[in-house]
Amino acid sequence: MRNRTAMLVPGLFVVMWSSAFIAGIVGVGAGTPLLLTFVRFAAAGLLLAGFALATRAAWPRGRALAHVVVAGVLIQAVQFSAFYTAMSMHMPAAVVALVQGLSPVVIAMVAGRALGERVAPWQWAGFGLGALGVALAVADRVSFSLGGLLLCVVGLLGQSLGTVYQKRFAADMDVRTGTATQFLVSAPLVGVASLLFETPRVNDWAGFSASAGWLVLVNSIGAFLLLNTMLRDAPASRVSTLFFLTPSVTAVMAWLLVGQELHPQAVAGLVVGGAGVLLANRRG
Repeated sequence: MRNRTAMLVPGLFVVMWSSAFIAGIVGVGAGTPLLLTFVRFAAAGLLLAGFALATRAAWPRGRALAHVVVAGVLIQAVQFSAFYTAMSMHMPAAVVALVQGLSPVVIAMVAGRALGERVAPWQWAGFGLGALGVALAVADRVSFSLGGLLLCVVGLLGQSLGTVYQKRFAADMDVRTGTATQFLVSAPLVGVASLLFETPRVNDWAGFSASAGWLVLVNSIGAFLLLNTMLRDAPASRVSTLFFLTPSVTAVMAWLLVGQELHPQAVAGLVVGGAGVLLANRRG
């Protein structure tokens, strides 16, 4: 039963993570991006903290707490503030997913030095296939502004460096309290940024609430519990290969849920990206 569950976790994670792009588009259309990010972090942090307290999970302290905070600021505050702001600047969700989907390559390059993770030749080939799958998934719909692209790069670096940092310094954190801490630390930072860099407002309370609810329950709590569990049990470079699949899965979900056309390149990207994930995760 445990082996079957372990096999289902990566696929479930990809679907949950990809759904954030659909919810994000709705959210940034209904309100300002940093306000949406603040609500996401604050609500998820409080809910997860309550769960951690109810289950008497151990909270990080001292140096361990500092490491959890640093990883959380990078993975949460930097990544999602940048991505959602880029989406509010009319950066297509597929392009944001494309940039984020390149994180396995960044993580593999950094993890070799920081974590001592050896990347075999067939894994580099898998990374290449994964990157090709990402490009195919969005090849026919790439358009961007320079500011939006720069924000996507900032988000990519936040996610990639934060993932490596967490694996190096906070790999053994309790996923309940560690994830709750990361949300609760990131929320006030993003809240202040919202007051400084935008005029917080909500234009459509129904859309904003639906988007925030999905991002809190499915993406913040569900997906990050799965991600942190996988990072605890597997090399960061291997876990990160799942992000190769998100652009294509996002395209499929947009076709099913909001009626966007499913282009042949997206299907090809899903197949090629999947092959890259399998190859990158093959054991020698």
